[in-house]
Amino acid sequence: MTTAATFEIEYLQYLKPDGTLAGKLPPAVKDAKALLPLFKQMLFVRTFDTKAIALQRTGKLGTYAACLGHEATHVGIGASMKPEDVFAPSYREYGAQFMRGVKPRDVLMYWGGDERGNDFEVPRNDYPWCVPISTQCLMAAGAALSFKLRKQPRIAVSCCGDGGSSKTDFYAAVNSAGAYSLPLVLCVINNGWAISVPRKAQTGAQTLAQKGLAGGLACLQVDGNDLVAVLEAMRRATERARKGEGGTVIEFLTYRLHDHTTADDARRYRGEDEVKAAWEKEPFLRLRKFLVDQKLWDDAQEKAWVEECGKLVDVEINAYLETPVQPVEAMFDYLYGDMPADVLAQRDAAIAQEKRP
Repeated sequence: MTTAATFEIEYLQYLKPDGTLAGKLPPAVKDAKALLPLFKQMLFVRTFDTKAIALQRTGKLGTYAACLGHEATHVGIGASMKPEDVFAPSYREYGAQFMRGVKPRDVLMYWGGDERGNDFEVPRNDYPWCVPISTQCLMAAGAALSFKLRKQPRIAVSCCGDGGSSKTDFYAAVNSAGAYSLPLVLCVINNGWAISVPRKAQTGAQTLAQKGLAGGLACLQVDGNDLVAVLEAMRRATERARKGEGGTVIEFLTYRLHDHTTADDARRYRGEDEVKAAWEKEPFLRLRKFLVDQKLWDDAQEKAWVEECGKLVDVEINAYLETPVQPVEAMFDYLYGDMPADVLAQRDAAIAQEKRP
């Protein structure tokens, strides 16, 4: 028998769940001190997430997609990009977006039903949140193609979930990146569940990373709860892309510690034991243990920073709550450049109804 092809998927983990190193630090992290500001950012994201959920529960925010448990993956992705790069998110990568300059108030405006939240002051070239699953992967591929054609030293990065990696949009982005050798990094954030569908029920692939092999891309599987591993994986992928060596698919293994959104009740489809086990591997505790052991962090610093995070988030919340509500016709104004007659008629009717005594 002649073998047509064989493959292996490398798995990266440097910081074990107990906070100890599995080996020496990789090139992406030459000094443990470099992890400290990213750890603080993770804590800020968790504070924001908690307060955003509270806003939704008290009727001051619409349906919200929590990012609890994803902080290391998200912050690591954002920290690995340059300002001139382009990011195409899905709808919960707040940690990456905050690293790129998106304001927390923008997130709140978006989930509060105000499209102005998608009009980022910084970064202007990043794509808005994308709720249709994995369509953002094709957008990022298009951006990457434009960078290559213009000979610009920029890359495009996109995120999708484990369920999103089963969509045709994802596969089309993979194929385009391989066919045209694009500077594209596709981040598959495998949190175990595509809403209520478990990972094992929506693909027979041994890994989600290997899906990139079909398009000829480099592939990595990473412990997404290990910030060090996330940074190293992104370093490898972004350097390949900038050198013109093509795209990469990275599978980040993490877990969704909250419901899919505030409109979901995950207790209906996953057991308490599974969630309890996931909490023992979550990203914040392991990195905290490592930094404490390195004498870079302590309880006093944490207490002060948590208090500061609360104040910073409250400023953003107040800015959101104090933003004047748009007129009713605004819901139509972001749909089309040239509005069709039937939509114009609906807009006029809404305005007329709004002005009723």
